[in-house]
This record gives sequence, structure tokens and C-alpha cells, in this order.
Amino acid sequence: MACAHYSVGVSEDQPRSRRAATGVRTAALWADVRDLAIRQSALVGRPIAVLDLGGGTGELAVPLAELGAEVVAGVTVVDPSPDALAALQRRAAESHVDDRVAALQGDADTLAEVVPNHAFDVVCCHGVLEVVDDPASTLAAVAAALTPSGVVSLAAAGRLAAVLARALLGEFDQAHAVLDEPDGSWGEGDPLPRRFDVRTLSDLVEGSGLAVESWRGTRLLSDLVPSVYVDTDIQRSAVLALEDALAGHPAYPLLGELGGALHVVARRP
Repeated sequence: MACAHYSVGVSEDQPRSRRAATGVRTAALWADVRDLAIRQSALVGRPIAVLDLGGGTGELAVPLAELGAEVVAGVTVVDPSPDALAALQRRAAESHVDDRVAALQGDADTLAEVVPNHAFDVVCCHGVLEVVDDPASTLAAVAAALTPSGVVSLAAAGRLAAVLARALLGEFDQAHAVLDEPDGSWGEGDPLPRRFDVRTLSDLVEGSGLAVESWRGTRLLSDLVPSVYVDTDIQRSAVLALEDALAGHPAYPLLGELGGALHVVARRP
């Protein structure tokens, strides 16, 4: 199945009137990925090659390329949509990084045919595992694309956030279904085939031969806070700061599982 990109920056569980600005939702994840890229470049002692599977129009790829040629040698985006890839190329050209951004049509099933093995220092796999036919096969392909000691940034929709979201909308049967069903879906009408918790994500990662280094929840609050409360830069910064404090609070380590997205960083031994 094509890895149709599902943005981890937008929750389909929330009515549109309650969605905060996309920037609030994606800022924490972007900060994590940016820092990961910089650390990996320092670790290997050279500019890194990045793969963004299901990267769509380049919301992540272009900012990564903009970190500079001394950090990121190039970003390859693999996506099934030719329209998204065309938009990616336009965005990269407008940002003057088109010489370091490559657009390849493909998906999780064809990744091994599209890119060489062991070619990438960092692989981003965001919003993909929710929609592919076989998440384990997808992660195996991602692992094969990594260089030795390469890292994967894996972001997927969180199960517990959807339970809370459905309950707050009065959809209690759907909330129960998300909690109890193995795939974390509430059934017909659910925009996502599956959701994850930290344990299931970790099991998948380790089953692919990768070692989990860290995890954190993102969007603990921004999916629930009405947009009227995040209209200003000060308000957006306040929400992000509170989310960061909650996700990393040493007294409440499990709060991160309430994130609309779970972000796992894993390394190839």
C-alpha cells in the first residue's frame, strides 16, 4: 500500500473549530528533528544524508536543507504523490536549496527499489506507520536504508490522545474502541487505520533490528486548546513551553503518552 502521508501536525480527531495553528503542532517535532540532525552530523563528522519517507511537499525536508550544507549534504523525499513532489520542488527552489533536495516517487513498499541500502544517516518516518499495510515491513525497509549507527526519527499517532479526544466529544463508544482495539481505531469513519502506544512502537522498532534511544509525546495540549487561545506568538510559545514541561517532567514520565503524536528516536547498531 502506498504510504499516503498523514501529517502528524494535524489531528483528525478534533473538529476544525478547535484546531490550533499548525505551527504550534509541528514546532516541537521540528525542534527535535533539527537537533537530531545537528547531533548526527557532529557524531559522524561530516554533512549527513537524510531520507524523508512520505515527506510530501517538503514541510520537513526544506527546513532540514536550510540548516546548511555543512550540516545536511542532501535530503531525499520519497512520496507516492507526483503533485506533492512537484510542490516540494517548487518550495525547495523558492528557498534556494533545490540543489540539495531530491524528489523521488515511491512508497514504503517500494523503498528498497527507490533508494540504495545503507545510504542515509537519518531517516524520517512521520505519519506513515498509521496508513501502511504492514508497519513491520516498512520499518525493516527504513532500517535497511540507514548507514551503520544511523538514526530514525519515527512519529506516529498516539492511541491515548485519541481516547481522550473522542471522550471529550461525547463519543464514548468510539473512545472505548480506540482503547481496546489492537489497531487503536474506532472503526468505520475513522480517518486512521491504526494508532500506537509507546510499547507497540518500541516492539516494532526493536523487531526491525533498531534500538530505541528515546521517546517523547508531542501535541499533548495543542490538539485540545481552542485556536482563540493561541493567536499570538506569546500564547503559542506558552503552549509549547507547557507541553515540553509536561512531556519531559521527571515526576510524571507517562504523561507523554497522552501526546497526539509519539516521537521515537532509534539507532541502527
